Amino acid sequence: MPDVLVAGGGPTGLLTAYELERAGLDVLVLERDARPTTQSKALAVQPRSIEVLEDRGLLAAVEPYVEARLPAGHFSGIRIDYADLPTRFPYQLGVEQAYVAAAIEARLRTPVLRGAAVTAVEQDDEGVTVTAGGRDHRAGWLVAADGGHSTVRTLLRAAFPGTSARFSLVVADFTLASKPAGLADDWQLPSGTAGFLLPLSGGRYRAVVGGEEQQRLGRDAPVTAEELQRALTDAYGPGIEVGEVLWASRFGDAARQLERYRHGRVLFAGDAAHIHLPVGGQGLNLGLQDAVNLGWKLAAQVRGHAPDGLLDSYHDERHPVSARVLVSTRAQGGLGVPDPYAAAVREIVAGLLAGPEARRSVALELSGIGITYPGIIGRATGVPVAPDGRAVLVGASLPVGWADRVETREGTEPQLVRPDGYVVWAGGPGLDTALRRWFGPNE
Repeated sequence: MPDVLVAGGGPTGLLTAYELERAGLDVLVLERDARPTTQSKALAVQPRSIEVLEDRGLLAAVEPYVEARLPAGHFSGIRIDYADLPTRFPYQLGVEQAYVAAAIEARLRTPVLRGAAVTAVEQDDEGVTVTAGGRDHRAGWLVAADGGHSTVRTLLRAAFPGTSARFSLVVADFTLASKPAGLADDWQLPSGTAGFLLPLSGGRYRAVVGGEEQQRLGRDAPVTAEELQRALTDAYGPGIEVGEVLWASRFGDAARQLERYRHGRVLFAGDAAHIHLPVGGQGLNLGLQDAVNLGWKLAAQVRGHAPDGLLDSYHDERHPVSARVLVSTRAQGGLGVPDPYAAAVREIVAGLLAGPEARRSVALELSGIGITYPGIIGRATGVPVAPDGRAVLVGASLPVGWADRVETREGTEPQLVRPDGYVVWAGGPGLDTALRRWFGPNE
């Protein structure tokens, strides 16, 4: 019997499983789809997530598929320069989500169980039983990372308050029979929330369009090649001709978040816990950061040495971060509405973001580099995480009793680093207190 079940084989679920396996747990990922998807909702990996992938030896597997290293982010199409961010990676990677997922999945000890759609969830004081793919699976815990339409969230009737969509957009992957010279030859930052056109691998293109026709059509209306052709012609002129539509979907700017990320022995992560307009390239990264925050805490809980409140600190730390992203994406969506009042606000905001202090503040937020948590000193820089999921103590002697949870290293700057890369002690008194607070009593 596995220690933990993970519902959902996207990047969030896979990275959660990888973090748990690194800590020595047995994990089974349950994925609805029979085969790995080649469709990529997300196309951007932000600097903080690049750090996470590099620390875990995953970045090298992703790099061959990187289409662009973009030295800036954007706030509703307003360029936000990353040049002076305090990181080794002052840029975002333009890479398809499917390649990120594949890189993580290749490192799992236990293969993903595919064709295993969740249909029932029952929990008791000892564990969770999940019916998926017509079979019952039992484990001590369940992580629900099964997307914005989470079946687990629905089955548990978990409150998911927020705001409904006000406008509609279409995302599509397709081939082009022809296009104007110079159009979509390389990756560029979007110039607004209403649409963009980018080249993907294998001769494919990705477009997001949100014109008048998209607002008229219902959410369930199929996206046709003719609709896509009209939208692209309106945006780029008569020289563009759609070939084959490979995949298309409608989405809106709905923004919702779970009231609680933990429901008994079930924990939620990624889009299962929060949805928002995918603007600014934050969705994939929000889920990856959920995974690395949750993984080591749940592993400590399973192994029986988590201090009181550690697992609940996952909600306490990550819920406010996601709530802030919902504020950001709502604001960006409002700036992108084709309306003279929104255009006036956009002009003012663009002027404010031209100032270095405001621009840096937004850059720290979009990139994930500026995210921290109450009681945390900051991100560790130059201290790679331990390969076995332990914390790292640099430049100090470890008191007796924590060797199974903390790796020691030599160094001139004393610091105690959590498995997710955040510093909780930086020299002086208080080492024992920090060890007990985050890693339980000595044994």
